[in-house]
Parts: sequence; structure tokens; C-alpha cells
Amino acid sequence: MATTPVFVDVDTGLDDALALALLSRTPEVEIVGVGTVAGNVPVGFSTENTLRVLSWCGIEDIPVYRGASRPLVAPYQDAAHVHGGDGLGGAMLPPSSRNIADFAAPDALVRAAREYSGRLVLITLGPLTNIAIALSLYPELTEHIHGVSVMGGAYDVAGNITPVAEFNIYVDPDAANQVFAAPWREIVAVGLDVTHRTILPRRGWEEAAQATEPVAQLARKLLARTFGERDMTGFYLHDPLAAAIALDGSLVKTQKRRVAVVRDGEGRGRTTSTAGGDVAVATKVDAARFVRLFNERLALPHIDDTGAAARPE
Repeated sequence: MATTPVFVDVDTGLDDALALALLSRTPEVEIVGVGTVAGNVPVGFSTENTLRVLSWCGIEDIPVYRGASRPLVAPYQDAAHVHGGDGLGGAMLPPSSRNIADFAAPDALVRAAREYSGRLVLITLGPLTNIAIALSLYPELTEHIHGVSVMGGAYDVAGNITPVAEFNIYVDPDAANQVFAAPWREIVAVGLDVTHRTILPRRGWEEAAQATEPVAQLARKLLARTFGERDMTGFYLHDPLAAAIALDGSLVKTQKRRVAVVRDGEGRGRTTSTAGGDVAVATKVDAARFVRLFNERLALPHIDDTGAAARPE
């Protein structure tokens, strides 16, 4: 089977970890590198978490590149209130025996884009700092990447970190503005408009208690705090959806828009969009098909409970 080379940029917290698990069980994918960035947790945590998750999933040969430790301009803010202080909800995954690769994440992305020119798919699951740095180092990057899937933004809905902003964009609005303005071949923005419709319900987590597959056990460990201490009824699959859409665009309906980001003040992180641009903003999602696919790949029981995550994050 022909495989698609993929570079993933992460700030590994809970949903990044589940996205990596999903990709690890997607046979048509070859993950050629993973970059880390400060976002959900500081970059040291996101890097260590990435190594541990990849080892847990049995894909220890993938190079992991440490990236930016802070946003380009804005002060850094984490999301420990959602992901826990360590980013993995206190799951205490075993340490990985691996070390990070030699190159910094932006440099590694440029190298991968050159090596897999015209074929590489870029999946960004955290703040866009590394991508903006790579574009500044190598403006021709856009010519070499086949397509980009960005988990970020709130286009026609409210935000999740402020009333107007989604977290990934809020953390580094300057980087996001630069990335959305770049002349990519294809770029899809996967925002809260669609990710808030894709939910792993508590019942599915509960019924996976006896799961034996490592990726199912991973989901059980990662979400114990979400469904226990935080008493949530469901978990939004933000990053797994963006990863899936990078490989199967039929999961969503999109509208081509021009996207800009408010970079400071009370509106920091707000994604504004107008018709006629080159960013494909996801507006509708086949949530049932995606959640079923997610559960199948992670060997989790499928529970149809579309109202499970009615509470804010």
C-alpha cells in the first residue's frame, strides 16, 4: 500500500496524544517526523510526552524534534486546567529510552519538506510557532508541502479560552496570522466549529475498562482525570479530527475564506474570515463517521451520545 509522508507538529497534551495514537494505527500514513512546541504545556513537557506516547504506541523509530519554547511575541499561556500539569492528565506513562533528534523542529520541517517535496502532508495540532519560524527561514516551504491541516480557530462559533478565541491560535496569534497568510498549495482550518461536534462520551471510556489493545489502554489512562476529577460527560476530539481530515478531506465540508488573526488586546486570538481567500475553513463535519473511525482504530467501544460534551472545556 502506498503511504503518505506526514510531519506532525504537537504540544502534546491529551488530544495530541490521541491523535498520535490514531495516526499510529492508520496504515496509509508514514510519520516522518514530529515537532514539539510550547502550548498545552511547556515545550519540555510536550517533548517528553511525545516520546512517551510514541513508545507506548510501539512506533519508537520516529524522530522527535524539540521546537519553540515560547510564542513569537505574545506572553505564553498553558492549558494545564484541561490537560493537567504534566499535559497527560497525570497518566504516568513509562519513560521512553529515546532521545530527541539533533535538529530543531522548524529546521526538521524544512528538511522533511525538501526530502518529500510535493508529497509531504503537514498536520499542526498546537500553536503555530514552529511553522512560522520555518516559513521565515525558508519561504519556499509552501511550494514543497502538499497540504496542511491546522487544528485552530473559532470561525462562526465562540472560543474556548476566551469568548472569541480558540486556544492554539490564542497562544501565538502572530504565528497563526503568518501561517494563514502564506501561499500554501492547500490548507484546511479545523476549528471549534467542527471539533466541538466530535465527542468521545464517558460511556465509551467506561466500557473500555477491560480493553487490551495498547492504544485503547492509552485512552483509558489519559482520560481518567477528564472523566474522574473533572467529571466531564465527554471529551472533544480536536486534534484527532484534524489528523484524520489531513488524510480524508471528505469528513468535512469547507468554505474558502481569507483568514486573519487579531494579535493583541481583548480580541487576541480571534480568527476573522471573509469570503474569497485560499484557506479552506471546515464548517460541517460527518461526526458520526469520524467518531466511529476513531473508535475502530483505537479499539474502543462505539457509543452514540452526541450530547456528551455539553459542558465547556
